Amino acid sequence: MLSNETTLTNESHVTAGHTPTQAPLMFQWGIFPLVMGLSVLCSWWLMDGGTAPAVAILGPQFAAFAIVALFEHVYPYHVSWNKNRSDVSVDARHAVGIGILIAVITPPMIAIGVAMGGWLSDRFGVGLWPTEWPLLAQIALVLIVGELPGYWVHRWEHEKQALWRFHAVHHSAPRLYWLNAGRFHPIDSLLTFAPAYLLLVILGCGEEMLAYFGMIAAIHGIFQHANVQLRLGPLNWFFSMAELHRWHHSKTIYEANHNYGQTISIWDWVFGTRFLPSDRSPPEEIGIADLPAFPMTWWGQILSPFRWQQIKAASMAHSADSKSADAATD
Repeated sequence: MLSNETTLTNESHVTAGHTPTQAPLMFQWGIFPLVMGLSVLCSWWLMDGGTAPAVAILGPQFAAFAIVALFEHVYPYHVSWNKNRSDVSVDARHAVGIGILIAVITPPMIAIGVAMGGWLSDRFGVGLWPTEWPLLAQIALVLIVGELPGYWVHRWEHEKQALWRFHAVHHSAPRLYWLNAGRFHPIDSLLTFAPAYLLLVILGCGEEMLAYFGMIAAIHGIFQHANVQLRLGPLNWFFSMAELHRWHHSKTIYEANHNYGQTISIWDWVFGTRFLPSDRSPPEEIGIADLPAFPMTWWGQILSPFRWQQIKAASMAHSADSKSADAATD
């Protein structure tokens, strides 16, 4: 669980001596809707032409990743977040591992879901998914329905120690940038994505809608963690984008225990956990305040949930030493 320790006053994203180039307002407001809209359009065009849904979404995803990675160095939100802190290789391994995990768990979730969905369909005499709806309406529905299990899993991971030990890997990131969108423990990802895909398939959601759900979640996740100057305005009431998610990575527990939406923010405002103050900017210094000894290597993080007591003990010792050193200095 995150610490109750309150950190220093939050700073503006403009740090003295490290002022980023100001992005044009058209870029700040338009880059996310443009990339997401073109990605959906391109995927639809490919699927409509006969390309398998799982293949149709790959190109748009990789293009979006490249665009975000590029603009992090053109219009960074924090210049300091572009500095490699020996985390790139760790995040890359996590991202590859999560990609493999999702590829492995999706088929059995679909098989189980189809069986359960067929039983429900036979019982009620109709299909549960509104396949007659327009494409954009179905996409909105798949995001809203598919995000509900993930919202509660994410929230419980912050509230229950047994689950927090897995989710702590994600919050150990010392900065936010595109690649740590995949910085998750495999069990954390399994708990988040398996119920979502299972629920959607049970409801009769087809392969194309599942593909849109996965692609939008992936592209949104990259933008959500991007070190890019972004503004969404009213769209922040639907998407759980960077302006909201930066608060979720705060070291201050009250700020971090909000904005649980992975892709959309609707369930946050429904259940009262949406947080977007207008009087200050999110903190530049992020991480886990009460776990200074949390491992920063990939293997260390994979094993961290099973070494939890040792990590907590080492962190307490580290904090005590720091306080002693501060007292000696005073």
